[in-house]
Amino acid sequence: MTDSDWKERISIKPKVCHGKPCVKGTRIMVSIILDYLKAGESFKSVLKQYPGLKEEDILAAISYAAQVSALR
Repeated sequence: MTDSDWKERISIKPKVCHGKPCVKGTRIMVSIILDYLKAGESFKSVLKQYPGLKEEDILAAISYAAQVSALR
């Protein structure tokens, strides 16, 4: 997934989850996905917790985080 691909799956809207980045069409925040992964959960486990997600959404969350961290 390229840096710009995450833009197809991640949105930031002021009226959704207080403007936190979320998977488009959901209220699942990027930070929640990253917290699961940081805790050692597998993609499969995250997808089980959030059946509406796709593997590409998890990859987009990681790509978004990588790009944001590179800006600092």
